[in-house]
Amino acid sequence: MKTYSIALIPGDGIGVPVIDAAWQVLEAAAARANFKLEAKRFPWSCGFYKETGSMMPADGIQILRGHDAILLGAVGWPAAVPDSVSLHGLLLPIRKAFVQYANIRPHRLLPGVEGPLKSGGFDILCIRENTEGEYSGAGGRVHVGTPDEVAVETSVFTRKGVERILRFGFEQAQLRRKQLASVTKSNAQRYSMVFWDEITEALSAEYPDVEVKSYHIDAMAARMVLAPESLDVVVASNLFGDILTDLGAAIQGGLGFAASANICPDRTSPSMFEPVHGSAPDIAHLGIANPIAAIWSAAMMLDHLGQAAAAANIIKAVETATARGVGTRPGQDRTDDITAAVLSALT
Repeated sequence: MKTYSIALIPGDGIGVPVIDAAWQVLEAAAARANFKLEAKRFPWSCGFYKETGSMMPADGIQILRGHDAILLGAVGWPAAVPDSVSLHGLLLPIRKAFVQYANIRPHRLLPGVEGPLKSGGFDILCIRENTEGEYSGAGGRVHVGTPDEVAVETSVFTRKGVERILRFGFEQAQLRRKQLASVTKSNAQRYSMVFWDEITEALSAEYPDVEVKSYHIDAMAARMVLAPESLDVVVASNLFGDILTDLGAAIQGGLGFAASANICPDRTSPSMFEPVHGSAPDIAHLGIANPIAAIWSAAMMLDHLGQAAAAANIIKAVETATARGVGTRPGQDRTDDITAAVLSALT
């Protein structure tokens, strides 16, 4: 029997219950498909930081490297640890160390879910560059606390980084409806974004079956609201992709449905899968967190591991649950009830 080693990092707040829910569904799906999942749970979180002074141990990356995939809940507890500390202490180091340069987020309305738009006929796959660009961390501050204080944050775009994320976008488009939208702001950012546009145009010749269009970030934001059905695969830089994917979550009914994958495409390192709703401290102890984003992310993990049928079964079970009205509105159902509905549909 095929066995996969999964690193579980529930993290903070609602990350704990939604990962517990996702794991129940994963085990049920694995049992049906005759493979096995072995979990190793790690307490790395803001609570861990308060106890140890770090978000994960010094050898955390090496520990994770021995697993087939990572399932992450949520990281952040701003009242105790600044977001800049928690993000740069756990999530970003994992993405960069394992070269998870492709962040994938699907955006579509599940059956029974009402989004804010009049029409739900859209199916968008957003591809976000995940390891450089605007979140490279290059910069600093001088004359801190004085009237002359200066803060500099420098974006870093490499030809290798831009080309590989665009190729990934083209390849995803080939698997879908063969439409790729590349997003920049090259009318204002005349170096990095013009660079991105030029590479997009050069690569398009290698993918003649894919229709390529370039959009400015502001125009794309408007299009995702006014005409989301016109979009297939959208590829963007780290910052622009971050913004657009939260907009995508909004039009698909909210962050409770926002699944994601941080992919190392050449599979030399483990990939990481996570719901992107955050730790939600305001509802963390109420038992009403929607686990669907975590369950959807878990399905993406199985698909990445080669268990496409089991992944499809999980998505079908989620759709069956939401079609019955379970988990379709914030606070409507308890976490355990949503999980039970998905498990019932799965089994």
